[in-house]
Amino acid sequence: MNIFVAKLSYDTSSEALESVFAEFGEVSSCKIIFDRDTGRSKGFGFVEMPDDAQAQEAIDALNDTELDGRVIVVKKARPRENRSSYGGGGYGGGNRW
Repeated sequence: MNIFVAKLSYDTSSEALESVFAEFGEVSSCKIIFDRDTGRSKGFGFVEMPDDAQAQEAIDALNDTELDGRVIVVKKARPRENRSSYGGGGYGGGNRW
């Protein structure tokens, strides 16, 4: 299961995040998202756990708990919505005549 973790401290490392989740079972990947321009953490990341029951246990136990001085949000990640090169900008879509 892919888990979304938000409201992370900008100082939280992937290693620290992984160790917290590893208390509940195997962690197959852990990634904190960084701003590509500044190199600074965006304050959220993703943890992948292969066992759904262990992942759900981690979500239930860690949501609204403190990590590195911040109360974090932990929930099942939703699939990323398709980002097309079109759309946005108020053009197209539907007949408005």
